[in-house]
Amino acid sequence: MKIGVIGGGQLGRMMAMAGYPLGMQFAFLDPAPDACAQVVGEHIRADYSDQDHLRQLADEVDLVTFEFESVPAETVAFLSQFVPVYPCAEALRVARDRWFEKSMFKDLGIPTPAFADIQSQADLDAAVASIGLPAVMKTRTLGYDGKGQKVLREAADVAGAFAELGSVPCILEGFVPFSGEVSLIAVRGRDGETRCYPLVHNTHEGGILKLSIASKQHPLQALAEDYAGRVLDKLNYVGVLAFEFFEVDGGLKANEIAPRVHNSGHWTIEGAECSQFENHLRAIAGLPLGSTATVGEAAMLNFIGEVPDVSAVTAIDGCHLHHYGKAFKAGRKVGHANLRCADRAQLDSTIAAVQALIKA
Repeated sequence: MKIGVIGGGQLGRMMAMAGYPLGMQFAFLDPAPDACAQVVGEHIRADYSDQDHLRQLADEVDLVTFEFESVPAETVAFLSQFVPVYPCAEALRVARDRWFEKSMFKDLGIPTPAFADIQSQADLDAAVASIGLPAVMKTRTLGYDGKGQKVLREAADVAGAFAELGSVPCILEGFVPFSGEVSLIAVRGRDGETRCYPLVHNTHEGGILKLSIASKQHPLQALAEDYAGRVLDKLNYVGVLAFEFFEVDGGLKANEIAPRVHNSGHWTIEGAECSQFENHLRAIAGLPLGSTATVGEAAMLNFIGEVPDVSAVTAIDGCHLHHYGKAFKAGRKVGHANLRCADRAQLDSTIAAVQALIKA
């Protein structure tokens, strides 16, 4: 089986590495000349809206998926005329637009922060008057890793904020005084079977994920799975979906979903019986889903800007290095370390050892 992937970054790269043992081959469509996934599959260098090259991809593969939600939903809809694409275009359309996403949560009875659609500075002024400050203004599409958003703490922050974010459609969200940030990685097969990994505690710095630690018997696991199940069924979803939540007053409020394999699920490569990448491929290929059970205590540390000395990282027991082969650049995810240990005390010690290698 040959699988086409829209996008050729590290997520596609890790997907292919999980798929080769299953007898799969891969082709990536990505406009970047240095797409890091090209070392594990064919690289079709083209824009995501280039229909001639999209047809070329469709003609070469058995099915198509995508590695990030910046892909236009129209691209998926076009490809769907010629080859199966999972997740579907409607799932991507909703998940890549924060207004559609939050509106779906509301319709499904999933708690969210207060939110409002912003099409102008006047809309923003009215929304702030209703929701209050502090609040977070985000572009409806394309923002990630802290980009495309602005925290509004006082009235001076509101003035000109719409223009500051590019005068594009935005959403305003009320600030949530959360006690923690968690995410759930779920996978749904073509037949509707759904499996979930344990909730993960996430720590961000500057809007970029730094550390994820897999939970053991989290008290909100069942609630998170219930909310995720509602979304998966609503979208008739196939593949891996990540659902990010705020922990608030002993419950959960939905932050956002990502219609793909996700950074907070990287720990599953060494920390679960079947990784998120393999399970995504199993789901879209119509294969039985794999076990989401954990193997020991597990965590993931992102390397932002540069990867520490390889010898130093690999000298740490229980540490597994994943280097993306990307040029080092400030603010860029260039690798991560998965940590797997026998108990939590050992995991905490190992996390500290790896963190000590990361330059401030």
